[in-house]
Amino acid sequence: MKRNFVVAVTGASGVAYAIRLIEVLTTTGCDVQLSISQAAVAVLAEELHLKVNLDRFTVSMLGIEPDNPARQDERLKKLRNFAGIASEQSSVLSVGGRELGQITYHDCRDFTSPLASGSHPTDGMIVCPCSAATLGSIASGAATNLIHRAAEVHLKQRRPLVLVPRETPLSMIFLDNMRRAAEAGAVILPAVPGFYHGPKTVQDLIDFVVARICGQLGVATNLVERAAGSGQ
Repeated sequence: MKRNFVVAVTGASGVAYAIRLIEVLTTTGCDVQLSISQAAVAVLAEELHLKVNLDRFTVSMLGIEPDNPARQDERLKKLRNFAGIASEQSSVLSVGGRELGQITYHDCRDFTSPLASGSHPTDGMIVCPCSAATLGSIASGAATNLIHRAAEVHLKQRRPLVLVPRETPLSMIFLDNMRRAAEAGAVILPAVPGFYHGPKTVQDLIDFVVARICGQLGVATNLVERAAGSGQ
């Protein structure tokens, strides 16, 4: 049976992590329930030159075509080009004969979405990147969009919720919100790449963080080779 994860992209720097995460989850056979905040649209345009229209959204706006296995290499090449990554870096993961995962889009303004209900089954949720405003809303239970509500649902249903902040330095408010979210059951996984695996490109650094996210969800990948004494 396919696994099914919610991926929410919010308005923090580091949207390349989100694109790569979606790429990896679908390529390893997981379905993705995708929601994108309005603030994230501006970051996608600034950092990856992606023009996303939430009113007429299609997955191709992210340079991803999960229903076309023959174009996996082309999709990864686009990601590398957008992020300034060397084109010779590692290939897309093999699905090992499994069907590629599908992406279903949910408008962040639509509270009638199934994601707003605890009766809608998922295997977990990732907010990547997680903005300070999104973190604050989740920590305080103030659901002003579908992403906040979906995170609240995962906490109350005791399902995995992984928050990936990318912010520095951290204010006391930010630190306290991370503490509150963690106490409520969320996993706080900052987008902090490691260096013990000998990264050579930006792609290696992105893949390190994505591998850690997947590890929290129990999704096996070969993004990062296990290093002796690394604690991985």
